Amino acid sequence: MATMATTGERESTRNWTFLTNHGHVLLAIARNPTARLREVAAEVGVTERAAQAIVADLEAGGYLRRTRVGRRNEYTLNPAGRFRHPAEADRQVGALLALFADDPVTDTADHRS
Repeated sequence: MATMATTGERESTRNWTFLTNHGHVLLAIARNPTARLREVAAEVGVTERAAQAIVADLEAGGYLRRTRVGRRNEYTLNPAGRFRHPAEADRQVGALLALFADDPVTDTADHRS
């Protein structure tokens, strides 16, 4: 009978995580809503261009709103947004934010224009 390898018994050659880069960017912005994209990209481990594309996706999906404040952007998150995968579509992203962010996001306004 075959047994499953446990942690430490077999090293995986594939590098993967449970959260996507979109999830990581959303969490980075939740932790620092005035962060520059350069800082978000460095925290997530993606290029600045990739971070910019992800922020555009999140904004288009209604998960965040970008506001220009002087020479910088400030982001407001929408914790009432629903997960996109059908298996989690009944859940709000605010639960994920509360799990990982230092200060839970409480703004539940609809950010879709």
